[in-house]
Amino acid sequence: MSSFLERLQNGDVLVADGATGTNLQKVGLKAGMHPEAWVMEQPEKILALESAFVDAGSDIILTCTFGGTRLRLKDTPYADRVMEVNHKAVELAQQAASKRTGVLVAGSMGPVGGLMKPYGPLTVEEVLAAYSEQAKALVEAGVDLLVIETQFALEEAKAALDAARQAGGLPVVVSFSYDRGTRTMMGVKPEQVVKTFQPLGVAAIGANCGTSLENMEAIVREYAAAQPELVIWAKPNAGMPELDEQGETVFKVIPEEMAAFALRNIQVGACIVGGCCGSTPAHVAAIAKAVAER
Repeated sequence: MSSFLERLQNGDVLVADGATGTNLQKVGLKAGMHPEAWVMEQPEKILALESAFVDAGSDIILTCTFGGTRLRLKDTPYADRVMEVNHKAVELAQQAASKRTGVLVAGSMGPVGGLMKPYGPLTVEEVLAAYSEQAKALVEAGVDLLVIETQFALEEAKAALDAARQAGGLPVVVSFSYDRGTRTMMGVKPEQVVKTFQPLGVAAIGANCGTSLENMEAIVREYAAAQPELVIWAKPNAGMPELDEQGETVFKVIPEEMAAFALRNIQVGACIVGGCCGSTPAHVAAIAKAVAER
């Protein structure tokens, strides 16, 4: 099995997976509940979703550890079981990945859930310690790469990268969420992300979540303009969430439209494409088919 870096160096376009939270909510995860709790309490549902992404054609699946830090789990029964939760999540992802040769497991590292000083109460030391504990667990459990995702502040992402590097020499992807068009919540621009993290030797820089498919394409273009040789990761939402007549949150972008935008992102520079909130295995299957046939 070729490694993540080897496949990128060969010029391969890789298909990542889709959403975790919104898909788990369809099978009973309550709003506000941590998906990581289901890693321990309902592992069969985590395994079923990850297996569905593998069957759909994902080359990379993420572990269900987006909120798997001590800071994020502080009000749950798992705050003191961070290592155990992350180890179990990797085990489930590896089990799903084993269904098809060559599927890589990426350790997901999301935001810690609070702002760092001077904007909030968290210190760099606290954030680094939280990420370090998680990164160590993910690396020990045998992930193929680490994905620092849905970031909005340069300082927090740098702390996560420091933690990832301390945990070992795995490839690291740094992905920001641009929920203000082509700016993050903290006003960070794609060009700033490239200037900050490209010199630090990350394997890829990208964007996930955010707003519309059109905005994701604009972000990929800005990344590519800032550094033409950049390896770009793009996992947009399946459009903007809307409320249906029953008051349920829905995402209306159909798989074929998602696939068309994945190809547009590839054309302007993306090397890894997938989906975030609202993206089902059907969306991933359409993306994988479009990538294979392009």
